[in-house]
Amino acid sequence: MALDNMPLNSLGFAKPPSQTRVVVAMSGGVDSSVVAAQLAEEGYDVVGVTLQLYDHGAALAKKGACCAGRDIHDARRVAEEMGFPHYVLDYENTFREAVIDEFADAYLAGATPVPCIRCNERVKFKDLLATARDLDADCMATGHYIQRKMGAAGAELHMAADPVRDQSYFLFSTTAEQLDYLRFPLGHLQSKAETRALAAKYNLPVADKPDSQDICFVPNGNYAAVIEKLRPGAADPGEIVDMDGNMLGTHRGVIHYTIGQRRGLGIGGLADPLYVVRLDPETRRVVVGPKEALSTRTIPVREINWLGDMPFESRAEWHVAVKVRSTRPPRSAIIRPLGPREAEVELLAPEEGVSPGQACVFYDPDSTRIFGGGWIWKGR
Repeated sequence: MALDNMPLNSLGFAKPPSQTRVVVAMSGGVDSSVVAAQLAEEGYDVVGVTLQLYDHGAALAKKGACCAGRDIHDARRVAEEMGFPHYVLDYENTFREAVIDEFADAYLAGATPVPCIRCNERVKFKDLLATARDLDADCMATGHYIQRKMGAAGAELHMAADPVRDQSYFLFSTTAEQLDYLRFPLGHLQSKAETRALAAKYNLPVADKPDSQDICFVPNGNYAAVIEKLRPGAADPGEIVDMDGNMLGTHRGVIHYTIGQRRGLGIGGLADPLYVVRLDPETRRVVVGPKEALSTRTIPVREINWLGDMPFESRAEWHVAVKVRSTRPPRSAIIRPLGPREAEVELLAPEEGVSPGQACVFYDPDSTRIFGGGWIWKGR
């Protein structure tokens, strides 16, 4: 049979799986291990690649984070079990420069960064994807819970079938070119239980491994300790002031606070609760105010990655739904382009706790499609 007349295989290529090479990004967790095992069982030419992103000697004893020494070992065991080659690439320097340093600097500037997005954008879907091409792979597969669907204008990004596991917020910066090359075999699954059932079916040694919870380089979720280590002096004390500048108390470093925080301010005895509404690192001030001061309707967004079929600036307005936090549902909004990669986003109903450094992700209000997104940047 001529290859032109062959039906597409499960990865979308008109050739047998045995002639289709796929690089699987393996973190050592259940999700990516199931992807690798499933593709190997289907007969694909699988190559597993794991990134060493930071000193795994120091991280060896730490559970609940990806890409540490334990996880590299687990990924290697899965590859041995399923009989495909596995490589570990040292990306420590790249990861530190592209992700960790910016994370620290963003916190020092009073923002609330999302390093997992930067890691996908600057390491996994850039350098690792280039490595996959160097290995003559037809595509790269990951264990992310998101869907890639073919539309009239090419590959589209869609939310995962399981809304609880959906990772679209963390993958908004995936470009159209990257999307052509990427595959997400778990995106159609209805629950994590299905993934674990597949892991048990393939007798994977990681079948019962718990999900990672923390950011991989932040042990126990203690951001401040990591930032103090990276940027000595970052935890200098300062004043807690109200919105008129009146001093209400003192704090032990701006890096210990986030927009919308209520607990732990140490300024009790007030009739109404106060929330962190702004961080001013230059004056080392934490500005607090009433809950209504947190409400925002207009959000400046830049570094936009647009995944719509028509050019971003081809319209004065786009009526979409947006997410400003990974844990919140999409809300109705209007995007007004200010340039090819910058816009003003107007929320039809105000949101509380919108913070610079977070992502603003764009969704089609009438389907599961993601139109990309950008970064929230300046304060109110």
